[in-house]
Amino acid sequence: MTMGGMSELPTWARDALAGVYDPCCREKGISVLDMGLVRSVQVEEGVAKVELLLTSGWCPFAASVLTEVKEQILGQPGISDADVSIVWDEAWTTDRLSPRAQDILRFLPPPSAVADRDEYIRAHLPAKE
Repeated sequence: MTMGGMSELPTWARDALAGVYDPCCREKGISVLDMGLVRSVQVEEGVAKVELLLTSGWCPFAASVLTEVKEQILGQPGISDADVSIVWDEAWTTDRLSPRAQDILRFLPPPSAVADRDEYIRAHLPAKE
């Protein structure tokens, strides 16, 4: 199963990282998993190697996200060390977002792609409960 363009991650890693947030997305409840920032998690002889993507090379929170990911992975059974790194050979794109994150963020099309702005907005407003 692939989620948001991310290769399959071990269940234990998903569980460990489900509560890790990029500070920009914390208030919206969008985790690093929902953002598609976790590219891979591999374990060899108790050492976890975690690869992350950033939404921007200029992300001011990169260090805190790396630290929090490492802390969560180190807290897992059988993990003695964790090497968490940012990968630069692949750019993050919005197709890595989970369906849930896409719904929350609601990216808008370019104005030139919308013939009737008001109709577009009416059609895409969340249903009233």
